Amino acid sequence: MSIEVLSIIVLFVSFFVLLMMKVPVAYSIGISTTLSLLLNIDNLPGITTIAQRMTTGIDSFALLAIPFFVLAGEIMKRGGIANRLINFAKSLVVSLPGGLAYVNVLASMLFGAISGSAIAATSAIGSIMTDRMEEEGFPREFSASVNITSSTTGLLIPPSNILIVYALASGGAASVAALFIAGYLPGILLGVALMGYIAFVAIKRDFSKGDRLPFIQIWTYFRKAFFSLLLLVIVVGGIVAGIFTATEASVIAVLYAAVLALVYGVIKTKDFPSILLTSAKTTAVVMFLICTSMAMSWLFSFEGIPELMSTFLLDQFSNKFIIFLVINVILLIIGTFMDITPAVLIFTPIFLPVVMELGMDPVHFGIVLVLNLCIGLCTPPVGTILFVGSGVANVSVSQVIKPLLPFLAIMVIVLLLILYIPQITMILPDLFGL
Repeated sequence: MSIEVLSIIVLFVSFFVLLMMKVPVAYSIGISTTLSLLLNIDNLPGITTIAQRMTTGIDSFALLAIPFFVLAGEIMKRGGIANRLINFAKSLVVSLPGGLAYVNVLASMLFGAISGSAIAATSAIGSIMTDRMEEEGFPREFSASVNITSSTTGLLIPPSNILIVYALASGGAASVAALFIAGYLPGILLGVALMGYIAFVAIKRDFSKGDRLPFIQIWTYFRKAFFSLLLLVIVVGGIVAGIFTATEASVIAVLYAAVLALVYGVIKTKDFPSILLTSAKTTAVVMFLICTSMAMSWLFSFEGIPELMSTFLLDQFSNKFIIFLVINVILLIIGTFMDITPAVLIFTPIFLPVVMELGMDPVHFGIVLVLNLCIGLCTPPVGTILFVGSGVANVSVSQVIKPLLPFLAIMVIVLLLILYIPQITMILPDLFGL
């Protein structure tokens, strides 16, 4: 057995063993990468390689957008924006059967898109909507299922931190601007599909519906939510128009959110130190994941794993649509036990060359990859959003699983539509010349 094969075996075996031992993902990645590198010590300039690859991995101007978008999301979460979005969404769909479930989806889409964080959307919207939905007769576990799955739409609808991470992992093959504009239709399609299933359940179970609101009241709620919604136009519009970069847009988002929150009067100047501290902790976790993931990603390239995977898939399957399906099945499995950020950083360099050789646009693959891994966020054993959503709703994970399954099936159907109908993703980037 060659040292390269032994190194690959040690890498994967140690990684999965550490995960099963419930070692945090970032540490599992870092330790398994280090162990594999030790076997190649004769071929590398010392063990300092791991530290070098970790530091150079985050030496990117584009990654500066992440801490600022995290900070903007935290300000929005505490700044009363969620309530305004919920009230506006409620005014649009309250007259439909099971109207509050639609409100949950719409509010999660809007807040998730504005904050760029699925966790922020899950906690902010779920903490408000679960009790309201229970008062209207919705089981708490059903409300949690709606909240968990709908909050992932914010990872597709820009601004999205994970799309920035993918742009970095793609090595420049996909721009942030193209990914941002490409995420709109898939994100909206996912939200509409979830609402379609809610409509079916609402009619079947005869859920209650509210009174239709007059236009003037809908207009009032829209005016109150207008400046929150305007952030999407400013950030994404500015990036697509070339007025500023994604990093500069993230700074603008922080300033805009801070001014808006102060004007609303929900937070005071004295609240900002705690907001900064919370954002710094979140950023530190994300950046450490990126550090270790970039080191492992480099090791994959060093060992020639992308070329091996490409050769294997092309030799085993002659039909590119079958290869796309196999890749997505692998990613669905990976998503169940790995967080989305390291999964994107580690597996993009492995699978992107394969799909590009088969004619798939890297922007298209980025949206497919993110949606695929979003499903993993909603599934055990490592589903972050699943645990946050269950905790916010004050129900156990085991109670949520059964009502969650149909929503996961809807997400898989949407994934297949986006995978095999590239126009859903690419029509807007092509229209804007991206």
